[in-house]
Amino acid sequence: MHEIICPHCHKAFKIDEAGYADILKQVRDNEFEQQLHERLELAEQEKRNAVELATTKVTSELQKQASAKEVEIQQLKAKLEAGEVAQKLAVSEALSTVEKQRDALANELAQAKQDKEAATRLAEAKLLAELQKTAATKDAEIQGLKAQLDAIAVAQKLAVTEAVNAVEKERDELKNSLERSELEKQLAEKALKDKYETQIKDRDDAIERLRDMKARLSTKMVGETLEQHCETEFNRIRATAFPRAYFEKDNDARTGSKGDYIFRDKDEAGTEIVSIMFEMKNESDRTATKGRNEDFLKELDKDRTEKGCEYAVLVSLLEPDSELYNSGIVDVSHRYPKMYVVRPQFFIPIITLLRNAAMNSLQYKSELALVKAQNIDITNFENELDSFKAAFAKNYDLASRRFESAVIEIDKSIDHLQKTKEALLGADRNLRLANDKAQDVTIKKLTRGNPTMAQKFSELKDQGSSDAE
Repeated sequence: MHEIICPHCHKAFKIDEAGYADILKQVRDNEFEQQLHERLELAEQEKRNAVELATTKVTSELQKQASAKEVEIQQLKAKLEAGEVAQKLAVSEALSTVEKQRDALANELAQAKQDKEAATRLAEAKLLAELQKTAATKDAEIQGLKAQLDAIAVAQKLAVTEAVNAVEKERDELKNSLERSELEKQLAEKALKDKYETQIKDRDDAIERLRDMKARLSTKMVGETLEQHCETEFNRIRATAFPRAYFEKDNDARTGSKGDYIFRDKDEAGTEIVSIMFEMKNESDRTATKGRNEDFLKELDKDRTEKGCEYAVLVSLLEPDSELYNSGIVDVSHRYPKMYVVRPQFFIPIITLLRNAAMNSLQYKSELALVKAQNIDITNFENELDSFKAAFAKNYDLASRRFESAVIEIDKSIDHLQKTKEALLGADRNLRLANDKAQDVTIKKLTRGNPTMAQKFSELKDQGSSDAE
C-alpha cells in the first residue's frame, strides 16, 4: 500500500500497488509526451533556423556573385563602348555566359532548397520513430527494473538477516579471541620485558667491564691493539691478495724514530710496485689529553723518507667526531707529499688502491729499473776497469820499485862480491905465501937457535931408531 497526499486539500489517502503504478505511468506518460513535444518543437526550430541560415548564405553568395558579375558587365560595357565591333561581340558572348552561370546558380539554389526540405522531413520521421521505440524500450525496462527491485529487496532482507547472524557469531568469536590474545599479549610482553631487561643488564655489565679494561690499558697497549687489528686484517687476505708482499713491523730505530709497519710489494721480476709506511694511532676514551692527527704527520713523513717508502698512511682513531676523517680516505698531500689519513676500516682499501694505482706505472718502473741496471752494469764495468788499471798501476809501480831495489841490491851485491872476491884473492895470495912459507919450514929451521927443542927432536929421533931395531 502507498500513501498519497492531495496537492489541493492536502489529505492523505492510500492506494494499492496497481493504482499507484497506473498513476505513476500516467505521470510519466504525460511527462514523456511533454518532453517529446518540446523536443519536436526544438527540432522544428533548429530546422527552420538551418533553412534560413542556408537561404541567407546562398542568397549572400548569389548577391556577391551577381555584384561581381555586374561589375564585370560594367567593365565589359565600358570596353564595348571604347572598342570596335569585335569587342562588342566578345562582350555579348561574355554577358550571355554570365547569364547562363547565373541561371545555373539559381537552379542549383532551388535544388538545394528541395534537398534540404526532403532531408528535414526524413530526419523528422526518423526522430519520431526513434522516440517511439525509445519510449517502448523504457517502459519494458521500467517493468523489468521493478521486478528486479522487488526480488532484490527480498534477497536483501534475507541477506541482512544472515549477515547479522554471521556478524554476531563472528563478534562473539572475535571477542573471545581478543580476550585470549590480550591475555597472551600480556604474558608475552612480561616475558619479553624480563628477557630484555636481563640482556640489557648483561650488556651493561659487559660494557662496564670493557670500559674498565680499556681504562686500565696504557696508551701503548691501546695503540698495539689497533696494530694487531690491522695486522690480522692484512694476514687474513695476504695469501690471496698480496702473495709477494712484505708487511712487517719497523724495528729500525737507528735514526731516532721509527714507524709501526712497512709494506712493500714486488712483481715476479723483483721490481718494487709500491711501498707504504704505516703509523697506527689510537687513544683511550678516558685519556685526559686528546691527540690530533696533524701532530703525527711530520714525524711520519720523516720516517717515510728515511726508510725509502713511496707513500705514508696514518691509520687513526683520533678525533672521532671529525666529519673530515670520518668521511673516508683523506688526502693530506697538500701538507706532506703522498700522505693519507684513514680510519681502520679503510686500511685494506687504501693498500689495494695505492697498489692498483702503482700497477699502472709498473711497466715504466720495470723499464726504468732495466735502464738503471744497464747503467749500473756500465758503471760497474768502468769501475772495475778503473780498479784494474789502478791495481795494475799500483802493482807495476810496486814491481818497478822492487826491481829497482833488486837492481840496486844486485849492484850492491856485485860490489860486495867484488870486494869479497878481492878479499878472497887477497886471502888466496896470503894462503899461497903462507903455504910457501909452510913448505919452507924444516926441523932445522925450527930448532935453529933453540937448543932445547933441538935436543928434544934429537932424543925423539934416537928413540925412533932404537924402536926400529
